[in-house]
Amino acid sequence: MRLQWNKLMLVTAVVLVLLPCGFGQGGVGVNYGLNGDNLPSPGEVVGMYQRCKIPYMRIFDPNHDVLEALRGTEIILSLGTRNEDIENLAASQEAATAWVGANVQPYANDVKIGWITVGNEVVPGPSAAHISQAMTNVHNALASVGLSNIFVTTVVSMAALSVSYPPSAGAFSNDAVDSMNSIAQYFANVGSGSLMVNVYPYFAYASDPDHISLDYATFKATDPVVDGELNYFNLFDAMVDSFYAAMEKINAGNISLIVSETGWPSAGNDPKTSIENAKTYNQNLVTHIKGNGTPRRPGQLLTVFWFAMFNENQKPVGVEQNFGLFNADMQPVYPVLNC
Repeated sequence: MRLQWNKLMLVTAVVLVLLPCGFGQGGVGVNYGLNGDNLPSPGEVVGMYQRCKIPYMRIFDPNHDVLEALRGTEIILSLGTRNEDIENLAASQEAATAWVGANVQPYANDVKIGWITVGNEVVPGPSAAHISQAMTNVHNALASVGLSNIFVTTVVSMAALSVSYPPSAGAFSNDAVDSMNSIAQYFANVGSGSLMVNVYPYFAYASDPDHISLDYATFKATDPVVDGELNYFNLFDAMVDSFYAAMEKINAGNISLIVSETGWPSAGNDPKTSIENAKTYNQNLVTHIKGNGTPRRPGQLLTVFWFAMFNENQKPVGVEQNFGLFNADMQPVYPVLNC
């Protein structure tokens, strides 16, 4: 995740995604990170997802131990490529076909792979120009082996926005707009598209508590922030809608959203971080998304992936180590899941 700030909105991350039939509609998944030397085995983790009735899992690279553990389960997986593979996947259809042959095809019969994310937060950046071609090559590789039911997307940081406040003013930067146009064109070519958004109101609040209240960041505000005819009672909605507005400005407003990462750290920057604040944010998030779209898309419920399943001790010291719903011993940091 990138800890950048753009005016009064957190610079966050957004994933462009195609929604498979039946996905979405207010469900909550969890990102499964592996940056720890004391984490449970993939088999134990998959068992936790099943006991906690977590419908979606996101992993950041094709870890074969995780893929093996998912065999025969109903968990729907978002499977990532590594950023360092993007240029190779874009340069050669054969490379994309080999990647699918190694990391998708052997598991496709009994692992429910819903999405493949080509790259993570590379727009803007040196790999951004290769994203849409890499997506196209992976899509073609899937189609060639009868796996066109798996949808291909990418994760785009909101560093791509030059403006994010107010939400209606959301717009892509000059460094990002060409790449975003080509990504949008990919979705037009394949016929449909959805946008997953990683949204971190915590970082916005922590960066500017004089202008952003804890209540607004944790879904507890009673007075709205007004943007034209729209009223915003929480920062999460405002951040999501700023990206919607940016997509509209490149004539891609038909791409809907899924939130691929969001969360609140339970420690590392007290008093802004605390178990109580993390629990409040995540509980209120679930309540909010199950019944509401955003002011800009009121009828469109969001699917959300919490970040993350575990506190990971090999991430940078501080808040980055404290986004987990569970400790490495599989005990909850705070109760938020019914398991």
